[in-house]
Amino acid sequence: MIHLRNTFVHLFAFLILPLPVLLQAAQPKPNIVYIMVDDMGYGDAGCYNPQSKIPTPHIDSLARDGMRFTDAHSPGALCHPSRYGLLTGQHPFRADVASWRTRAVIKEGQMTIASLLQSNGYRTAMVGKWHLGFHENGYDKPLPGGPANRGFDSFFGIRASTDIPPYFYIRDNHAVAPPTNRIEANKSEGWSPIQGAFWRAGGIAPDLQLKDVLPRFTDEAITVIENHAKSKTKKPLMLYLAYPAPHTPWLPSPKFRGRSQAGMYGDFLVMVDAMIGRVIKALDQAGMSDDTLLFFTSDNGPVWYDADVQRLGHDSVGGLRGMKADAWEGGHRMPFIARWTGRIRAGSVSRQTICFTDMLATFAAVADAKLPPNAGPDSFNILPVLLGEQPEAKPIRGPLVIPARRGMMSIRSGHWKLITGLGSGGFSKPNYIKPAPGGPKGQLYHLGKDLKETKNLYTEKPEIVKSLQNKLAQILNQTKTRP
Repeated sequence: MIHLRNTFVHLFAFLILPLPVLLQAAQPKPNIVYIMVDDMGYGDAGCYNPQSKIPTPHIDSLARDGMRFTDAHSPGALCHPSRYGLLTGQHPFRADVASWRTRAVIKEGQMTIASLLQSNGYRTAMVGKWHLGFHENGYDKPLPGGPANRGFDSFFGIRASTDIPPYFYIRDNHAVAPPTNRIEANKSEGWSPIQGAFWRAGGIAPDLQLKDVLPRFTDEAITVIENHAKSKTKKPLMLYLAYPAPHTPWLPSPKFRGRSQAGMYGDFLVMVDAMIGRVIKALDQAGMSDDTLLFFTSDNGPVWYDADVQRLGHDSVGGLRGMKADAWEGGHRMPFIARWTGRIRAGSVSRQTICFTDMLATFAAVADAKLPPNAGPDSFNILPVLLGEQPEAKPIRGPLVIPARRGMMSIRSGHWKLITGLGSGGFSKPNYIKPAPGGPKGQLYHLGKDLKETKNLYTEKPEIVKSLQNKLAQILNQTKTRP
């Protein structure tokens, strides 16, 4: 009788739980697919720029079926700092990311989005461009310190960009074939030295051709998806697909040439979009689409000059100022889309300021895991934004700090943005301007009224400058910004 009474008590307690709690308890962990392309501009996709000269139907479909962010930022305006921030939830200025050529940038034992999910029941896979270094000691020996040692169960990819030698494929922590051959440098007539079919001279593996890297990565990603579906495992999948395109060299296959009105770059991006379409189709065919939280973004801005805009009539940054490496918005304000069928409202738009560093805390929330105090020091959970639970007027994260080249820093707080020097700080000219006596020493913009960063308010708003300088100094002196 006592046993029966206890059973009824437990049943009654279960029945009176709020419905959202019951649903949450029954909700399985979703698969997570994070697609990052390389050097794509804010204004390239049609869903961000109706005047784009580049058709991107598959990227646009993700925006139609999910949430599009208008104020999302890479942690840096270059490839390696951006990827470091994404994987670790830490601002790249807190690490020596520039040393990626000689060593592994992510420290052993440092939590990553992969190790977090791996320890919380996920199968983790990476395909594509790493760009965060290995401990290299010859290419006939293991390459420790890469994805296979930083939380990924499997890895197939390349060490850096497809214009930086040596060029060779890596599977897990071994070179598939060492770069024993040599390729000479190349550039394209009519484009700048870092545009077109540009690559540097160096070693190359006999099994790698630069034109085949993009479709090869797509094939590998599809294999990961298909094998996961066939395995019947109860573990969810996390796939990080880091495309090395449309970064140089721009090498569209013959079927994509002439498909855009933006030259070689546009045609190559059409090809990138088609590869993304293949991945989306693979998820559909595997029956995984409805159970997958899918993200799409780019690592930093494009290499696209004012002369290119004038010549082709296509504005890759969609009206923003600057480009890759710059402190201006064109360097780090990114297209960012999230799709989760039934959980994220289709066709929704968020104007929340977010950063790739926020993925670690967000993935932890998705996996119902708790971040250790020393992990993801600059990561804020944006899941409430994705689920429509966070009011747009209430910021989801604290101030945002983004480094540029030449030691410049920018800090965002609300609509205000301070840049600690004059010029772009990156590739755009002038990249550095020496302050004139009595003139401004930096740049201050109100992005709510001046998104194109045309009016420098540095001398007009000294109180705002001082406030942002103090916030920046505090962040630089702290070990974390996450509460």
